[in-house]
Amino acid sequence: MTNKLTVQIGIGMGLGLLLGLILNASFGADPERAKQVAGYFHLLADIFLHLIKMIIAPLVFATLVSGIAHMHDSATLGRIGGRALAWFILAALISLTIGMIFANLLRPGDGIGLVAQGRDAGVDTTALNLKDFVLHVFPTSMVDAMAQNSVLQIVVFSLFIGVALTAIGDVGKPIVTLVESIVELMLQVTSYVMRFAPVAVFGAIASVITERGLGVLVNFGTLLGSFYLALFTLWAVLALVGYAFLGRRMTHLIKQIRSPMLIAFSTASSEAVYPKMLEQLDRFGVPRRISSFVLPLGYSFNLDGSMMYASFATLFIAQAYGIDLSIGTQITILLVLMVTSKGIAAVPRASLVVVAATLSQFNLPVEGVAFVLAVDHFMDMGRTMTNVIGNAIATSVVTKWEGMLEVEEPEEIERPKAPSHTAAGGMAGLELAQDMLQDERSNPEKG
Repeated sequence: MTNKLTVQIGIGMGLGLLLGLILNASFGADPERAKQVAGYFHLLADIFLHLIKMIIAPLVFATLVSGIAHMHDSATLGRIGGRALAWFILAALISLTIGMIFANLLRPGDGIGLVAQGRDAGVDTTALNLKDFVLHVFPTSMVDAMAQNSVLQIVVFSLFIGVALTAIGDVGKPIVTLVESIVELMLQVTSYVMRFAPVAVFGAIASVITERGLGVLVNFGTLLGSFYLALFTLWAVLALVGYAFLGRRMTHLIKQIRSPMLIAFSTASSEAVYPKMLEQLDRFGVPRRISSFVLPLGYSFNLDGSMMYASFATLFIAQAYGIDLSIGTQITILLVLMVTSKGIAAVPRASLVVVAATLSQFNLPVEGVAFVLAVDHFMDMGRTMTNVIGNAIATSVVTKWEGMLEVEEPEEIERPKAPSHTAAGGMAGLELAQDMLQDERSNPEKG
């Protein structure tokens, strides 16, 4: 099923690209018309994302509560959480550093010669402050948190419920059984929703190419090329660190998450792959009680691609305005991003908000964000896929760290074929022999 879905998504991407080029050639001269046509195709992706958002909240809640309830030990929960956060901090430092190094080595902003005009960046940076973030973590209503799909608030509420169920013991078993049933129900709903993924991918790619064409990629080629080269390096580093923990199974992990990676790249939405990621990590051998706890935390605190983009884009904008930053200032920016990037889970256009806030804090031209906006969608595709890869590796490494990584399930389970008429006699003989052997084992004194 996984291989089939991956192929279908690949076909959807190819067809979307082809149709997008045709429509862009037809309507490219009229931007308003092209935008209108693109909107109809993006409707397919929007429907898919709405369906995903429909199942995110109950799935996160049910899987997390079920996982915690089966740990039977708050010490284990604390240890797993501590190891996950340690990995997140390490990955954040690696991501931010790689972004800074490549921005300095390749210097994609040199020669652009932008001039500061004191204009607004068009991005709301007021959403990013420590006080509001800390307050946002704690829900005032579970219903409101689920209605808003606020993953971090759902995680906090689920932690309380899961730990409480563990504390009350046998009294809570009926609730645990109910929650387990909800998990299976939501995974079944997820399987229905994922069948629409190739169509959504087709619509998303066709929409963006129809409206913007491939010409925008040529115009911003240096920026995009430098950014994706940095991303490839980050992938390689994360894979090497993952290999140090997982060994040869690291290759198997990448094979298991191919479908989520393609969906994330084409839709530029991490939410779109959460249910599929749970399923694929199950197949890889990560127990549900681990993945349902670490993965939601990763969605809030382990955004490797977004963090690398933040450091890269900040330095790119400074270069575009001809501003030379000392190494000391760049390291300070990196440390600031290390903190601010942890508070972006529920902020719209999170990466751009972080970049804009950082530029403002260091008296750099915030309006430079508007220059990057032209190709931000194409960069968002790459950083979203990187976030998915980073969270898959993080969850698997924490599981291995705990010594709980199970044997990987085969990708395709072969079902026994019905016996043919020509083999009926042989099959009957085999069944008779099996019955005799079973009877002999049941009654050894008869021998």
